[in-house]
Amino acid sequence: MPAVTIRNLSEATHRALKVRAAQHGRSTEAEMRDILETAVRPDTRLRLGTALAERSRRLGLTNEDIDGLSPARERTPAEPMSFE
Repeated sequence: MPAVTIRNLSEATHRALKVRAAQHGRSTEAEMRDILETAVRPDTRLRLGTALAERSRRLGLTNEDIDGLSPARERTPAEPMSFE
């Protein structure tokens, strides 16, 4: 697991982190991990797969519709371009 060192953290900020950690019943280190995780991976972030599935549902697409597209797709490999 990667480790991160934070330098020059003010005493007031460190105290506030310790208090916040105690309020949540975890260590200061666990509290900082949670803060960082929430900051860089918020629950409201766009998840592409979820967005595409929701769009398909709104359009009324079914698995049968998707299966119907498969036979129409060209399966033979493309010929390489010739630059001569």
